[in-house]
Amino acid sequence: MSVTDKIQDLLREIRPLILTDGGDIELVSFEQGIVSVRLLGACITCPLSIYTLKFGIEERLKEQIPEVREVKAVV
Repeated sequence: MSVTDKIQDLLREIRPLILTDGGDIELVSFEQGIVSVRLLGACITCPLSIYTLKFGIEERLKEQIPEVREVKAVV
């Protein structure tokens, strides 16, 4: 299983929690340890989405997938 596949699997696990708040997330790319995601729905305007991204999603991905160094949101 590729690193990208592992990232997709973990995002599929996390996604239902984000959907319950009216948001969504999709993987854009994984390059040189950096996961780029697109935040959608309510996440676009939520002032707390950076906390969800860094302290929720990024920490979970880094715990499970050693190749992940950072997660960032892109437009």
